[in-house]
Amino acid sequence: MRTLITCICLLFTSIISAAQLPEKYVTPVVTRLDSLFWQAYNTCDIARFHGLLADDVEFYHDKGGSLTGIDPLAASIRENLCSNREHFKLRRAAIPGTVKVFLLENNHEVYGALVTGMHVFYITEDGKPEYADGKSRFEMLWLLKDGQWKVARVFSYDHGPALDNRGE
Repeated sequence: MRTLITCICLLFTSIISAAQLPEKYVTPVVTRLDSLFWQAYNTCDIARFHGLLADDVEFYHDKGGSLTGIDPLAASIRENLCSNREHFKLRRAAIPGTVKVFLLENNHEVYGALVTGMHVFYITEDGKPEYADGKSRFEMLWLLKDGQWKVARVFSYDHGPALDNRGE
């Protein structure tokens, strides 16, 4: 119960500094924020997506190039992924067991976290059954600034076909 209360306080307030807490408390917070980030991505909740990005966010994609800045990245998601939801939906799902969180410290104070793993992208078109379209690796740099965690860098690479419906 104490761990749950601590995580809730960290997640919804910016008063508590992760720099002073052990890894067992910080990692669940970063994992939950990462989950919220991808939930916003999957549901085209642009306001929530935007709220989790650093102003100077950088996104690097091995097939689609790079974007710099919060507004260009949010606009790209809105205009591409989310522009035709009644006919096309893209859903990202992490491959179980691949997601890892690595805390970044300076003088024993946490200032960020690197979230790595593999994910599969699923497509639904015109009401037809969803299918696995591809998979890739990702790395996301979350930075803690002024008591808030924000996505600062995203790397999406090693894109390839999904081999079956689970992306394996």
